[in-house]
Amino acid sequence: MSVLAPVAPPPTPRRERLRAPALTIGGLALATIALRLHDPHVAGSWGICPSAALGFWCPGCGGLRAVNDLTHGDVASAASSNLLLVVLMPVAVALLAAWALSRWHGRRAPRLRGRAAAVVLVAGLVVVGAFTLLRNLPLPVGTWLAP
Repeated sequence: MSVLAPVAPPPTPRRERLRAPALTIGGLALATIALRLHDPHVAGSWGICPSAALGFWCPGCGGLRAVNDLTHGDVASAASSNLLLVVLMPVAVALLAAWALSRWHGRRAPRLRGRAAAVVLVAGLVVVGAFTLLRNLPLPVGTWLAP
């Protein structure tokens, strides 16, 4: 009686492991270049924002202008357009880098599970909700947060 040990599948080639992170990062880079070259500060140049047309600022309003300002090195103007995007940009870059590096080394990116994932999700929704509410208030803070 012989017992065969399970054979591990061959490792996935690095090229295949990096496909998703590379396509994601490349797509974001192309969008950033497009925003650098085609100024969203010109009214209607990228279309009309549906929420702004309805009379309120969504959490993404001003995001295109903020990215354009960041590509010109103007952090203050970017923050004035969309403070949340400017604050979360380094987090997004770090998460993309961690994803790409983990795939480079053949590991899966770390994931939050269970209670930690729920806490992060709820905290994120509270921050986005508060930002949206504050930027739509007619108070000095709301006026400053509006794009």
